[in-house]
Amino acid sequence: MSEPGPRTDTEIRPAAPTGDRAAHRDPNVLRWLAAYTASMLGDNVYYIALSWAAVRAGSPSQAGLVMAASAVPRALLLLGGGVIADRFGPRRVVVGSDAVRCAAVLAVAALLSVTTPGLWPLAALALVFGTVDAVFMPAVGALPARITAPGQLARVQGLRGLAIRIAGVVGAPLGGLGVAMGGAATAFGLAGLLIALSLPLLITVRIRPLPDERSGREAGTAWAGLVDGLRYVRRHRVLGPLMLAIALGDFGFVGPLNVGLTLLADRRGWGAAGMGWVLAGFGVGAGAVSALLAVRGRVPRAGLTAACSILAGSVAIGALAYVPVLPAAVGTALLVGLLAGLSGVMCGALLQTQADPAYLGRITAVASLVSLGLAPLSMPFAATAIGVWGLGPVFVASAAVCGLGGVVVLCFPHLRRAELPV
Repeated sequence: MSEPGPRTDTEIRPAAPTGDRAAHRDPNVLRWLAAYTASMLGDNVYYIALSWAAVRAGSPSQAGLVMAASAVPRALLLLGGGVIADRFGPRRVVVGSDAVRCAAVLAVAALLSVTTPGLWPLAALALVFGTVDAVFMPAVGALPARITAPGQLARVQGLRGLAIRIAGVVGAPLGGLGVAMGGAATAFGLAGLLIALSLPLLITVRIRPLPDERSGREAGTAWAGLVDGLRYVRRHRVLGPLMLAIALGDFGFVGPLNVGLTLLADRRGWGAAGMGWVLAGFGVGAGAVSALLAVRGRVPRAGLTAACSILAGSVAIGALAYVPVLPAAVGTALLVGLLAGLSGVMCGALLQTQADPAYLGRITAVASLVSLGLAPLSMPFAATAIGVWGLGPVFVASAAVCGLGGVVVLCFPHLRRAELPV
C-alpha cells in the first residue's frame, strides 16, 4: 500500500490542550510576544543604523545598493528557509537566526567604533541579514500554532500586528537617538542588544508537540520537502485560493500606499508632514483593529469577513486619490488601515488554522515570498503609470486589483465559508 499523500482537507487535528486561558493573558504567549517585539525593535533600529552608515560611507546610489542587498538572498532562499523551519522546528530556527543576527550586528558595531571601514562591511552585514531572514521569517510564522490553542490564533495574530506597529513607531526614534548619541556604531550596538533580549525569552517559551510528526521531518532531501510543501498548498481547498487572494491584495495595495501616497502628498501641497499624518492615520487604524482582535479573539465567518474587508478596503484605497484636503485624507487612510488590518489578521489566522502545523514554515515562506517578492514589483509600475495616466486612474486600477483578492475569496466556497476554531 502506498504512503498517504499530504492532507488537503480543511480539518486541524487537535493537539495537546493548553487550558482555557486567553492568549493575551497566557504567560507563554506573552513571553513570545515580548521576544518578538524586542526582535522587531532591533530590526527597525538596525535599518536606521544601516541607512545612516551607508549614506555617510558612500554616495546615495551606493547607499541604496547596500540597503537593497538583503532583498536578493531573502527572496532567493525564502522557500528553502521554510523547509528548514519545518524540519528543525520553528523555535530552534528562530533562536539560531536571532543569535546570528545579533552577533553580526554587534561585530559591525565594534568595527565601526574603532575604524571607518567603508561600504563593504555594511554590504556584507546586509547580505547576512537577508540570508538569515530567509529562515527567520518562515520560522516566526510557524511559531504561533506551536505556542497556543487553535482557537486563540486570531488573538495571537492581533497581538503580532500590534507588536509590529509598536516596533515601527518606537524603533525609528530609538535608531535616531542611537545615531545622535554615538553615531552608527552606537545604533548598531543598540540594535544588537534588543535582538539579544529576545533570546532568553524565546528559550523559555513552551512549544506544543506536533499532532503528526510526519510532514515536516520526513526523510528525504530538502528539495523533496519543498516540493511536498508547494504541492500541499496547491491542492488545499482553502490555502491555495487564499494565497492567490493575498497576492492580489498585496499587489494592489503596495503601490498606492508607498509611491502613490508620496506623489499624492506632493501634488496636493501637503508636503512631507502631510504625508506623515496620512501614514499615521493608516498606522492608527491598523493598530486599533489589531488591539481589538487581540482582546476579542475569534471573529465568526472569518472567510466572508476577510472578503468583505478586502473589498471595502479596496474602495477606500481608490477614493484616497480623490480626497482634496488633508484631514479627509487622514480619515480615509484610517479607514484603509482598519480594513486592511482586519483582512490581514483574518488571512493570517486562516493560514495558521487551516494548515497542518508541520507545513507552516513552508506555507509562511510562500506567503512571505508573495508579499516581499511579488508585491514590491508593483511600485515601479505604479510610479510609471502615474506619470502617464495620473494619480486617479492608477489608484482606481490598483484598488481593482486589490478588490480581486476579495472576489477570489467569494468565488471559492471552502474559503468563503472558512471559520476559525472555537
